[in-house]
Amino acid sequence: MRTDLRWALALAPMLMVGCADKAPHALGTLEWDRITLPAPAAEKITRIDVREGQQVAAGAPLLQLELTRTQSQLASSQAQAQQSREVLDELRAGPRREAIAQARATLASAQAQALDTRAYYNRLLPLGRQQLVAASEVDRARAAADNASGQVRAAQAALLELENGTRVEQLAQGQSAVAAAEAQANVQAVTLEKLSVVAPRAGRIDSLPYKLGDQAPVGAPLAVMLVGDAPYARVYVPEGQRTYVKVGDEMTVRVDGRDQTYRGRVRMIRSEPSFTPYYALSGKDAARLSYVAEVTLLDKDAAQLPAGVPVSVELAHGQR
Repeated sequence: MRTDLRWALALAPMLMVGCADKAPHALGTLEWDRITLPAPAAEKITRIDVREGQQVAAGAPLLQLELTRTQSQLASSQAQAQQSREVLDELRAGPRREAIAQARATLASAQAQALDTRAYYNRLLPLGRQQLVAASEVDRARAAADNASGQVRAAQAALLELENGTRVEQLAQGQSAVAAAEAQANVQAVTLEKLSVVAPRAGRIDSLPYKLGDQAPVGAPLAVMLVGDAPYARVYVPEGQRTYVKVGDEMTVRVDGRDQTYRGRVRMIRSEPSFTPYYALSGKDAARLSYVAEVTLLDKDAAQLPAGVPVSVELAHGQR
């Protein structure tokens, strides 16, 4: 009896260690950085140069959209910009000598007409006082003389305007019109260039939502790329472990279906909590908040791992 008691006392510490909780861990999925290439215009896809899963270099052609309408819009915008530049050149050059000469001739004609009408009025005025002509005739002569004088002042102002040249405000308006027209042409040129969709970075084609001949709406994803040197684990850190995890910590990452473990480093952890998703629930953590964290895999062979695979990150510190 005493021997059994001694064995029980000797095994007690080992049983306590065996019953201890496992190291805390966070569950999630393996991800790659994604780049979405949206449709710059609602144009038909005329060529597809890649397939899903293909590795491409930066600048490699991916898709081609129809160019006809955007090319026409660019030509129209460039013509408007050229017209605005020519109008500005005309404003800078000022009035032509011929226009100034014509204004001077118009002024001389108005002055001669004014002299004639004023002289006729002056001859008619004494006769009107002597009641040798009707008063209405005198009034008409006076009105004609005044009208001729007004024509002289108008011709003088028109000639002065031409001689003074273009106003500074007109030049500023012309410059603004040129800038607006050129900006619109640049917008059309950029849109035309974007119709030839190329890879902004080296990576793998993850998805091509549209097929040859489809016409995607503006902003719809034409291609989705996976980029970066290595994948990362997007995991949900339980609320009780949040204070033990910080950016830069090294973690052990286990990928579902692989016996091998990978080294990882925390690159981001959000400050705002969220409820743990259903696939990351484990025990009492189901009723807790969690914090989204991203752990970059450091091993070179991790570059071949696919996205979407379940992972488990073993936290280095925390409550046991």
